[in-house]
Amino acid sequence: MVDTPEYLPAGPLTYQDYAELPEDGRRYEILDGELDVSPSPMIRHQVVIGNLFRILDDHVRSRRLGTVLLSPVDLILADTTVVVPDLMFVSPRRNPIMTARAVEGAPDLVVEIASPSTSRKDRLRKAALYARFGIPCYWILDPEQRLFDGFVLDGEVYRLAARGEGDATARAEPFPDLAISLATVWA
Repeated sequence: MVDTPEYLPAGPLTYQDYAELPEDGRRYEILDGELDVSPSPMIRHQVVIGNLFRILDDHVRSRRLGTVLLSPVDLILADTTVVVPDLMFVSPRRNPIMTARAVEGAPDLVVEIASPSTSRKDRLRKAALYARFGIPCYWILDPEQRLFDGFVLDGEVYRLAARGEGDATARAEPFPDLAISLATVWA
């Protein structure tokens, strides 16, 4: 468990409280007004998200599909909900949600790289939160299990729409024409 700052105000935290947190190497998020603190990501996590970013960014840029953003970029879903997903994709029709300070609203895709300490939160709490705010696609990659899960919003919940295991090739919304070599992602 990571210690939290002792000077936090009582009650639900807001974006203003979040903006005043120290830059101390920890990853802070506010989930429905509650502070969530994680240590900085491990090297394997960063390698995986870097590999996936290069694949997605090449695909998106070559087709002029929008913008791929690599963490850390704040995603403000409400004044009391500020997260920092590992990766986001914003299509041109949602481009106005990208402001000078953050992405302010639902992007087309959010990606989280699960670790042993975050897997439960990514699969349960964050999935429910992202669904509630209408994010159409959510990917979770688990480097330890070598597992890719692609979810699509189905009403108010996510439905597993794509799964890739080991070194397989994965395809998932919002990029059904992109074949992702998981061997390259895990490398």
